[in-house]
Amino acid sequence: MNLKNIKNLLLIGIVFLGNLAFFNAQNNSDFKTGAEQSELYLPLLENKNVAVVTNKTGFVPLHIQPSPTYRISIVDFLVENKINIKKIFAPEHGFRGDADAGESIENGTDKKTGIPIVSLYGDNKKPKPEQLKDIDVIVFDIQDVGVRFYTYISTLTYIMEAAAENNVEVLVFDRPNPHDGYIDGPVLKKKWASFVGMHEVPVVYGLTIGEYGKMVNGEKWLKNGVQCNYTVIPMKNYHKKSRYGILEKPSPNLPNAKAINLYPSLCFFEGTQVSVGRGTDLPFQIYGSPWTKNYDFKFTPKPTSGAKDPFLNGQLCYGENLSHCPYLRELNLDWLLNAYKHYKNPEQNFFLKNLYFDTLAGSDELRKQIIAGKSAAEIKDSWKPDLEKFQKIREKYVMYPD
Repeated sequence: MNLKNIKNLLLIGIVFLGNLAFFNAQNNSDFKTGAEQSELYLPLLENKNVAVVTNKTGFVPLHIQPSPTYRISIVDFLVENKINIKKIFAPEHGFRGDADAGESIENGTDKKTGIPIVSLYGDNKKPKPEQLKDIDVIVFDIQDVGVRFYTYISTLTYIMEAAAENNVEVLVFDRPNPHDGYIDGPVLKKKWASFVGMHEVPVVYGLTIGEYGKMVNGEKWLKNGVQCNYTVIPMKNYHKKSRYGILEKPSPNLPNAKAINLYPSLCFFEGTQVSVGRGTDLPFQIYGSPWTKNYDFKFTPKPTSGAKDPFLNGQLCYGENLSHCPYLRELNLDWLLNAYKHYKNPEQNFFLKNLYFDTLAGSDELRKQIIAGKSAAEIKDSWKPDLEKFQKIREKYVMYPD
């Protein structure tokens, strides 16, 4: 066997172990999400008018053998248990979870239950007082991915804020964070706060969505320092250093564990002239551009169900296929720095003119460091003081073994 074959076998082994680690707790029969512990929350919802914030990731497994993938929507489950649901609030990607990133979501009615659906993605990101006037409790059940620029934590923030202002309770059914157990990335500066980053936290913040809401409430980060009546239905036998399989993709362009794992490192490309594979079979598992021709891997973005008009649509891109790289437990800056180095286009800057890159990074510092030729190690060293400060805040809200 030649050296190349040995290296390939070693790489396959590393990838296998990484994937095994990612899913090593999925079959733990003692583990339960918050939604699976109905004995904890059904009594809290009895005789209450309820609104539910969810999408297709909010479900209760039925545990029918031989597979745990048989499941029921949390909305259908609550209806079957005689809970009075007055409305459904739909986040980015919609109640069914199949809309493009950034696509405006329309109001409507759930065909199965007849319950009104109110969009929280578009002009109305925060529930209005009239939308909460008949609501006692808001249930929040969405699978998050534990990354600052993923908008479900922003939706939770607006839900909590509206609830506090209208004397409504918030009940969060906790779910695993696939990037739990570590923190990494630049910490957002207030000047760059937006819907893809509302708080001064790093890109990877190491909290479940239930813990994150506790932090927002406890640190008085809601508008005018208000605090809401906030309760977490915790997971059972959850550990931050374990990995838990996600049975339903959290959004169309995060279709599997590999895409989710690479997302914190690759999403920075969304602020550049480089595609992250939207409009291909490998979204957030590849990257490339027509102007990075030093790479051997090629792909051409085309319209798909999850990317109706993908960036660089129809253009041949040169880049890297990362779908078989080992599992990460930190941000990888090498791909971003290498793409910047190899980018050759005199007519367009590597970074988009709207500086969306700074919005994603949480300040203009990372962009300036890249332009200045800083190494990945130098850039990461610059994050350490802010990460240490954040860690002191974070540890106050950790609910599970860390």
